[in-house]
Amino acid sequence: MQMLVVVINNSQKFEELLLELSNNNISGGTIIDTMGMAKTLLDVNENIPLFGSLRYILNENKPINKTLFMVLSDDKVSIAMDCVRRVIPDLSEENVGIMLTIPVNHVEGLTK
Repeated sequence: MQMLVVVINNSQKFEELLLELSNNNISGGTIIDTMGMAKTLLDVNENIPLFGSLRYILNENKPINKTLFMVLSDDKVSIAMDCVRRVIPDLSEENVGIMLTIPVNHVEGLTK
């Protein structure tokens, strides 16, 4: 089993991802609102040296990120990751999101 963690910076794309996962029979997980560290630091301390354009981008009234945590069987992880790639083809772009997996050695409370 693995935990798939997906952080998406665009709430519309996040909704598309949830539909894509559902269409591929992948369900269950936890969704939380999150905020990146750079944005948080900027809110806390405006004296942090940033280039003007970067400060403007980070200071926009940008929606909070959406983070999805899913514990999946190994065979479903690649399917779920493909769903993410279909909705967001290039996670290497700046401020788009991140996807990672973490091995899960033990879990209780999951239903099938």
